[in-house]
Amino acid sequence: MHAFLDQLWISRFALWDGFVLTAEIAAASILFGTLLGGIVGIQLSYAPWWLKLPFRLYVDTMRGTPVLVLILAAFYIPSVAGLSLGPTQAGTLALSLFAGAHIGELLRGSLQAIPPGQAEAGRSIGLTFPQLLAYVLLPQAARSALPPWINTGVELIKGSSLLSIIGVGELLLKTQEIIGRNFMTIQFYVFAGMLYLVINIALDQLGKAVERRVGQH
Repeated sequence: MHAFLDQLWISRFALWDGFVLTAEIAAASILFGTLLGGIVGIQLSYAPWWLKLPFRLYVDTMRGTPVLVLILAAFYIPSVAGLSLGPTQAGTLALSLFAGAHIGELLRGSLQAIPPGQAEAGRSIGLTFPQLLAYVLLPQAARSALPPWINTGVELIKGSSLLSIIGVGELLLKTQEIIGRNFMTIQFYVFAGMLYLVINIALDQLGKAVERRVGQH
């Protein structure tokens, strides 16, 4: 135990850097994925069929593709088109696209679960469609979509560990580098698992706090 604590102290800055980068990538992916998912969910619910088609294709493709394949595609395909994305940018792009598809689909389900009478009542008092979305439909849909949104966020945090394969210096890669120097495999993998758990618990508590606040209105 004493030897592990010594190595942990020596590796504290590397672990901290990996922990912070993991949290930053997860936060950016959740933010961009939520914005993208909002657009996708609204289009899938209310757009004409010909406009729904590309969004449906996007959602089905992303949901049917393993996250690891998305990460590798986001890292290698842009270079073919002459775009140069670093490992962190490519990883964030892949996780955002993955999140956008899942959040779009859960938002579509939440919007379509709202009784039609809610929209009819809004129209009867003269609300335009954007006003109807902003004041009536989206607040109700967000309330029911919040728990699965938290689950998607947790999956993103766990999925961020796959970014080590393209060289992103997140928590898992930093842990593997440390293990390569001191060979304390079990101790450092357990410690890394605890750090992932801390991030997931923080996201879960944040989601529950938002859920309680939304539930008061």
